[in-house]
Amino acid sequence: MKDMMKLSPSTSQFLVSLAYFPWSIKPIYGILSDCIPIKQRKRVPYLIISSCLSLLPWLILGLSQTLRTSANMLTSLLIVQNLGSAMADVVIDAMVAEAVRSAGPEFAGDLQSLSWSSMAVGGIFGSLLGGYALSNLPIHVIYVVFSALPLFQLVSCMFVEDSPKRFQSAIDEHNNQSSVTAFSEEGSGEALGKEGARRRKGTRKNNKRRPLSKQTEANEKSNGSFNPSPSLSLKSAFFSLCTAFKQPAILRPMAWFFFSNVTIPNISTVMFYYQTEELHLEASFLGTARVIGWFSLILGTYTYNRYFKHKKLRDILVFAHVGLAIISLLDIALVLRLHIPHGIGDKYMVLWGSALADAINQFKMMPFLILSGQLCPPGIEGTLFALFMSINNLGSTLGSFLGAALASALNISTAQFDNLALGLGAQLIGTLLPIGFLFLIPNEVTGLTS
Repeated sequence: MKDMMKLSPSTSQFLVSLAYFPWSIKPIYGILSDCIPIKQRKRVPYLIISSCLSLLPWLILGLSQTLRTSANMLTSLLIVQNLGSAMADVVIDAMVAEAVRSAGPEFAGDLQSLSWSSMAVGGIFGSLLGGYALSNLPIHVIYVVFSALPLFQLVSCMFVEDSPKRFQSAIDEHNNQSSVTAFSEEGSGEALGKEGARRRKGTRKNNKRRPLSKQTEANEKSNGSFNPSPSLSLKSAFFSLCTAFKQPAILRPMAWFFFSNVTIPNISTVMFYYQTEELHLEASFLGTARVIGWFSLILGTYTYNRYFKHKKLRDILVFAHVGLAIISLLDIALVLRLHIPHGIGDKYMVLWGSALADAINQFKMMPFLILSGQLCPPGIEGTLFALFMSINNLGSTLGSFLGAALASALNISTAQFDNLALGLGAQLIGTLLPIGFLFLIPNEVTGLTS
């Protein structure tokens, strides 16, 4: 976008934000995965579909010069690619949410840490590959290489366990009703956890003692499996989703996480332009620098799980946003060249900023992920967890659009970065604003959210 299409920073920021829009409608993929099984399977078929959606756009861009040099076509294909990535993410999130609820709150942080650490290891190798590719390969070859990665994801679907649906719909309906009762009576994540524990014990006893009814046996013989109409499943899921989400124990924290992203104008693409055009840092260096960011993400995940998960959630979020504000101060110092008299190079400022930002962000994301996983009623894990993540992603997307509008209003262009410090100042103020809304988070809740 910068070198070949010669787009302005604000235009690139807008198109990148638009390309990531599929991450803001994740409940749609969750509903499909939870309620409409394919060949009686809820997860693997959607992993296969999503892998194909991620694979094809990179192949098309690698093979067609016309499409990859058109801003509209490039954005359209990136939207399709992100559609596939977001759908796969929903399926994986649902599987992690199921594991979190089954393992219990004491292991929730460990499971989320394992999930994020695995992603970080992949990110390290991906960043190293990206840095090498930018330095040694033409752009169309890079796109073809990108297509190989979703291909590996497609092959990995062979190793994912996914039992047939069979009686899952009936069990889900029973669990959904139990979840609704728990939310109505207690209205808290703790109550849901206790009710879920009792429900699991009762289910095991019932499975041992209660034989199948004659009607169920007849249906089993005639249909081979219990599979009600998708419309009934969708209606049940939508009802459970609305009932669960309107509870203050869920609605208020989710509202805070949404506003905490909306108030921060994201100008990361503008900063990329500044770092490459004004500071003359190689794009390959910035790609490789992400390795430091991924390592710090692992460190942040470990530090949170080891030292912070027992502290009050409000204190953790204050720490995270004050830390992110300090990162904005580092960016302002970089743009104003305040580090030059101290003999600190531009690359070191960029590396430290990237490392600290990724580590501190984990102190905000880990409680959000654990909270989301524990509050998901059984049977609609993919849908409700996807709704939680979509709220977070939609806030981030709106923050990116706000950043694009801010860059345009400040007349920041490829050759004009005089007002970039003002934009970073606005970002700093926006980062501190969510601290004033922390009353939405219950005071007694800890990083374990239980």
